[in-house]
Amino acid sequence: MIIPHLCCSVLYSVHKRFRELRPDLVPRQMTEGQASSVKVPCECIEKMPELRENPFRRRICEAFSRDGQGNLSFEDFLDALSVFSEQAPRDIKVFTLSKFMDGFIGHADLMSCLTTMTKNELSPEEHQQIADKVIEEADVDGDGKLSILEFEHVILRAPDFLSTFHIRI
Repeated sequence: MIIPHLCCSVLYSVHKRFRELRPDLVPRQMTEGQASSVKVPCECIEKMPELRENPFRRRICEAFSRDGQGNLSFEDFLDALSVFSEQAPRDIKVFTLSKFMDGFIGHADLMSCLTTMTKNELSPEEHQQIADKVIEEADVDGDGKLSILEFEHVILRAPDFLSTFHIRI
């Protein structure tokens, strides 16, 4: 686990939140092995209000799941929330984001993000222009997509990144 110093009240809150996702599946009190064996299906995790609108919600679940399918155990859920906590260091957040990227961020990824973020308030042409501009400005090697290093460079220049990349419990 990423954060071994969580206090009992935080663990209780996280467990409560985890249990709310599937109360029929997650016991009120977990025994020793259940923290890693009881898994909430990815489809339930994706419905969390904090992820529901995120175009990368499936990739987020898969990145944290030990089964690779996106189904999260309580330990996986703790790992995810520790990365998304406001106290997590920027380098941990950037490293984790790179796991969602499948090696790069392409034009389709940017278009999906823009559509989700703007809730269709912009026209498809405006989405296209913004995506083109992002790739033009950030694509150092000129391959038409953002590599992990190019993406990290963009993120490290974004002063509000840490304050927006979080989930509060």
